[in-house]
Amino acid sequence: MNRIRVLLADDHTLVRAGLRSLLEQMPSVEVVGEASDGLEACRLARSLHPDIVLMDIAMPNLNGVEATEQVLRSADVQVLILSMYSAEEYVQRALKAGASGYILKSSATTELELAINSAVAGKTFLSPAIAKTVVADYLDRTSAEADSERGALTPRHRQILQLIVEGKTNKQIAQVLHLSIKTVEAHRAELMHRLDIHDVPGLVRYALRSGIIPPQEP
Repeated sequence: MNRIRVLLADDHTLVRAGLRSLLEQMPSVEVVGEASDGLEACRLARSLHPDIVLMDIAMPNLNGVEATEQVLRSADVQVLILSMYSAEEYVQRALKAGASGYILKSSATTELELAINSAVAGKTFLSPAIAKTVVADYLDRTSAEADSERGALTPRHRQILQLIVEGKTNKQIAQVLHLSIKTVEAHRAELMHRLDIHDVPGLVRYALRSGIIPPQEP
């Protein structure tokens, strides 16, 4: 029987090591690669052809939700979100991006195995700890304001916004995204114009409010 090929995407080395150790104990699973940020996850999903990407939400350069959207556009793969965040807005965004499931990092190993098998079978899996509050109304209760604001930006704008609030300069953003500095400057000016926000602290508040970046861990 062919084993399920899994790509790990998490910016914490120890978390990836722990996940790899758990998955390697599952006879039906093979870990084929590791990514430390969302951009790398997209590249490896295209080159390694995994069956499943285990994707963290909070990662540098490109967050897990944006990476999920890009991965699913360019690769025949299922994405499972593995996160410490149980807030409904993160679950909603992940499912709308096309994720096949959302698992809390506090879950038992058996839940992770169930989620992987469910995704391979074309089913959606939610950790029981969040399922009760999400399944019935995660589509109906999406904030219209947040959707409207999010829709005002293109995927490239949201990507550049994340890099700005991470503190990267235009030159560094250009290097990460393989763009010219003038192109980055144009995107930056356009997203500020669309949002009518013209300073970095305002962009940070917007990114937190719209879920582009998660709140700081305690």
